[in-house]
Amino acid sequence: MDSLNFLLDGFQTALQFHNILFAFFGVLIGTMVGVLPGIGPVSGVALLIPITATLTSGMSPSEAATSSIILLAGVYYGALYGGSTTSILLNTPGEASSVVTTLDGYQMAKQGRAGAALSIAAIGSFVAGIISLIGLVFLAQPLSKLALQFGPAEYFSLMLLGLCAVSGLAGKSITKALLMTVLGLMLGTIGIDAVSGSARFTFGIPELYEGIEFLTVAVGLFALGEVFKTILEKDYVSGTITKINRILPTKQDMKDSAVPILRGSILGFLIGILPGAGASIASFFSYSTEKKISKQPEKFGKGAIEGVAAPESANNAASGGAMIPMLTMGIPGSSTTAVLMGALIMYSVQPGPLLFEQHPDVAWGLIASMFIGNVMLLILNMPLIKVFAKVIETPAKYLLPFIIAISVFGVYAVRLTTFDLMLLLLCGLAGFFFTRHDYPVAPLVLGLVLGPMIEYNLRRALTISNGDWLIFLEKPLSALFLAIAAAWVLVPVILKRKGKNVLVDEG
Repeated sequence: MDSLNFLLDGFQTALQFHNILFAFFGVLIGTMVGVLPGIGPVSGVALLIPITATLTSGMSPSEAATSSIILLAGVYYGALYGGSTTSILLNTPGEASSVVTTLDGYQMAKQGRAGAALSIAAIGSFVAGIISLIGLVFLAQPLSKLALQFGPAEYFSLMLLGLCAVSGLAGKSITKALLMTVLGLMLGTIGIDAVSGSARFTFGIPELYEGIEFLTVAVGLFALGEVFKTILEKDYVSGTITKINRILPTKQDMKDSAVPILRGSILGFLIGILPGAGASIASFFSYSTEKKISKQPEKFGKGAIEGVAAPESANNAASGGAMIPMLTMGIPGSSTTAVLMGALIMYSVQPGPLLFEQHPDVAWGLIASMFIGNVMLLILNMPLIKVFAKVIETPAKYLLPFIIAISVFGVYAVRLTTFDLMLLLLCGLAGFFFTRHDYPVAPLVLGLVLGPMIEYNLRRALTISNGDWLIFLEKPLSALFLAIAAAWVLVPVILKRKGKNVLVDEG
């Protein structure tokens, strides 16, 4: 009952007029971000952090954090809604988790059933969003209470597990993912050491004394890097967009989709809770499960509506599931939740078990707003499907300068230094290089976000044990986390050596 009472309090926060507006514009922008191929939720969220900082500048720190995270989370799950549009109409996924939707969605569109595919994707996303939020409501409080029992050793091992989980499943090469993780951890050490007060890796540059600004790195790597990739590789969207006739699905479509939507929602939520698994793996698993248990597996890939309903439900449910480790333990489960976590830290709100005690308005206001946002998305997506389809046709010559302008002004507005702009350009070029050579950037961002906290808990644990490293193995939970972390990295390596396929999350 405590959770329901807290949720009701959260609705009081989320239903304030300005927070309703933040949720509305979050899901609207998120849908457009998802529709536009190449941008993706993580770039969209990173781009909007400086804008939300400006919009909330007159509010108290707690109100500003609540409103900002409501908008940014809206962009996150809104983008997952919108990602299906290009998959179905253009055979080009808006973001990685919608790749599977192209298999049957585009076939349905070619058969003149684009409207049915899009509406089932929207309905499935809505149901999945609500189911995952119910899971979030009932699991968040118990998990955060459990996490309160953790000491510094358990926290250190848990964060290490988070890093290994994302590194173990990000990109095609574990070596490259681990290299990016180490690079992120190294960047996190730049600045004045909070304990000794000595400057580390600052090279006499005053702007580096406060450390590297997380926002600059995130916007540069994700947003500007994508712009450079589009320009230099001429990666523009082309193709014929399929026409949409009837929008509403038939009774048979609803009947065929109901069970796959429920299965996809539960499977996606459970996969989303696992750090590093992400929406892409959830949608792939859901699709392959539906195909395996179907009485007519031969119709998959030829326009089966179950092949749209299940993966679209799974990727949206995974977004709700990914919020659980981020909010309750302070461990982001995906690159987008890592950026969301960085945004909360910018507002001096630390995600983790104390979040629900120290900032219940932020935590429960966010959860309540996601209920409201999902309803908004369903209302927006069903009648406006044809309008969002037009967004796909936005020419790159208008879109790219717009992204560059938001990146530059947004980053400059945080500290008003040209140094950050030079760093932004450098990060943009690095983002392009990393993406081109298949170095996943998510582990780098996660390392940068978690690095200072890992160092802080490592020092505390070693202080308590008088420098004895065995403390990490003597504490049962810490030892368990370390064992899982080692397995997360080693098992895919062993499977690859045995010639087995290993799933990766490229989102």
